[in-house]
Order: sequence, then structure tokens, then C-alpha cells
Amino acid sequence: MAGKQLKLRTRFIATEGVKEYRETVPFCVNHDDVVLEIGCEWGTTARILAEHCRQVIATDVSEDCIERARQQHPDLDFRLLDGFDLKAVLELGCDFTKVYIDISGLSGYRSLLDLISLLNAYASVLQPEAIVIKSGGLKHFARHCIAWHSGMARKLGDASK
Repeated sequence: MAGKQLKLRTRFIATEGVKEYRETVPFCVNHDDVVLEIGCEWGTTARILAEHCRQVIATDVSEDCIERARQQHPDLDFRLLDGFDLKAVLELGCDFTKVYIDISGLSGYRSLLDLISLLNAYASVLQPEAIVIKSGGLKHFARHCIAWHSGMARKLGDASK
């Protein structure tokens, strides 16, 4: 059964808070990258991303946010887009190598399943090298996840004594 499971190559980097989210940029993004930002708000992170990549398309579901971002950063590419509309994302016509997602409404534990589904969809459809997500809930969940391998059996047995 293991051979039939979905195997993604995308790395998921969970961050907590906007400071940590933005701190990833110089470590995760290089000058050859084409970056999609979902939830750009006023464009501050898009500006940082643009300094490190070949191209960035920054999106938000709010028309007011997009207008303000365009006014503050007229040289950047901002688009009105719902991050849950994968068809609209594909219609952007880019091969994104990195995706940055800041959807504040999906940061609690109750939204974790929706967030994981969204990340899985982006990884499956866009197949970027990495997705950086601002979600304290996901980061806390990930801290408690361990990828099992048979060498761990002894360690776990010793820990239960």
C-alpha cells in the first residue's frame, strides 16, 4: 500500500508570525525563483521577496489590499485572487518554484485540516520546491510529528521504560 500513496517532493516550512515568515526569504528564495505569494495584504513581504527572486506574483482576496499594495509598490505584480481557487492560480501561467502563504484565518487548530488540504493541493498541482506557510497551529503540530523508520523502534522502546 505504501507504494500507492501520494509522494510529494515539496518541502513545507511552517512559520509562526510575520517576523519569522519574512526571515525565511533569504534562506529559501534565490534569484532564479518564481514566487507566488498568497495573502499579500499591503505588499510588504512581496517587496522582500522581489529583492531575492526573478519574479513574484503577489495575490490577495481583498480588492482594498490589492489597491493599497499597488499604490505602495507600483513596480510589483499584484493580482486579485482567491488562494483556494486553484484554477485561477493555474491561469496565472507561471511555473512557481516557491509559494508563500499567509492566510491569517487558517492559523488555529480548528482550521488545520483545511490548511493541510490546501498545502497538499498546491504541492500536487504546482509542484513547487517549497511552500512557506505562516501558521502557528501548523508549526506546533509539526513539532510533534516524527517520520517513522524501523531504527526508531529501539529508541521508543527505551523511552517507554
